[in-house]
Amino acid sequence: MKYVLIGKIVNTHGLKGEVRILSDFKYKDRVFKIGMKIYIGKNKVCEEINSYRYHKIFDMITMCGYDNIDQILKYKGEYVFISRDDLILKDNEYLDEDIIGLKVIVDNLNKGIVKRIEKHGKNEILVVKNDDKNYLIPYNFDIIDGVDLEKREMYVKNIIGLFD
Repeated sequence: MKYVLIGKIVNTHGLKGEVRILSDFKYKDRVFKIGMKIYIGKNKVCEEINSYRYHKIFDMITMCGYDNIDQILKYKGEYVFISRDDLILKDNEYLDEDIIGLKVIVDNLNKGIVKRIEKHGKNEILVVKNDDKNYLIPYNFDIIDGVDLEKREMYVKNIIGLFD
């Protein structure tokens, strides 16, 4: 089973077994829902979400079978994962780990490899590195023509100034 990191349990909340998860996961609406299986910590202990709400900057959940703070303290500080198979993505939706490492192709020329994705508010920028230079490309499907995960390639339109 392949796991996807969705956040970290940073604290408990109240006395009835609720936890605070700090998450910047792009598809929260698909994973933080009642009945979703999550996997916690290094051992990937499987738990099921019983309730969800958003509070300040936190995703707040309770898990089935837990109704007391003492029962969930063991999870404080642990990372939270989901199974990749449980996440359904639409066309032109990719996880960051799918995009990182792709070759960027413009007019059949390899312009470099996606090294990381930087988040600037709601905008995301791909950092593409070749031998001598870094390029910043908006992570936007008006610029990106397509992605081939099997070939590990991303096809980008040739826009003046993007690679100059």
